Amino acid sequence: MTTILNRVKRVALLAILAVGLSGCATSFISKEEAFPKMYQAKPVAILVVPAINNTTAAEATEYYATTVAEPLTRMGYYVLPIEVTNRLIQEQGIVDGAQLTNVDTGLFKTMYGADAVMFVNINQWDTSYFVIGGNVTVGISYQLVSTTSKEVLWQYADTIVVDTGGDSGGGIIGAIISTAINTAFTDYVPLAKRVNYTALSTIPFGGYHEKTGTDQKAQAVNKNKANVVNASN
Repeated sequence: MTTILNRVKRVALLAILAVGLSGCATSFISKEEAFPKMYQAKPVAILVVPAINNTTAAEATEYYATTVAEPLTRMGYYVLPIEVTNRLIQEQGIVDGAQLTNVDTGLFKTMYGADAVMFVNINQWDTSYFVIGGNVTVGISYQLVSTTSKEVLWQYADTIVVDTGGDSGGGIIGAIISTAINTAFTDYVPLAKRVNYTALSTIPFGGYHEKTGTDQKAQAVNKNKANVVNASN
């Protein structure tokens, strides 16, 4: 009887694992399925406009600007020099990316020769404390828009939370102090870089990447984080 019960438990456990794995598998889809318009448009030159800062951290936009060009370049795209283009945009009286959301993206083709414009929203750039713990959170959403068709080619959102809770071995006071120190010395920039690398790895390889045109079937897109851009949209 014990043997039978053990077998039943093993079968039940395997069934639960199978369902769990199935759920994980179905949450990922191919790049082509998620972003077919990227393969049709094949943008090469990308203009990253100043990020829209939806947080209370005034420095977030400036810090974030230093983190986005490298991962895009690694994915095979030419990124127009961000410092130069930001300065030119600011000369037009535009200091916040929100001022550009309703601008005809075709202007960026005419003015800068960009094939697509990257709009970024900084949704979280926060520090949180709770009792004897804390965390630092960076949450970013992206949208890449064609300067020719004006269509959304790719979009994604991701968040990273780092636990900065202190060691409770020194008691509550020690843990509070440790948490405060950990949080104060947690740099947002590396977290923003991590978010960028995770999110931007879902973009199809660009024309300057040796694997361009070969990643259509890569199951690399978490559809729960991507607002999937279907060909029919």
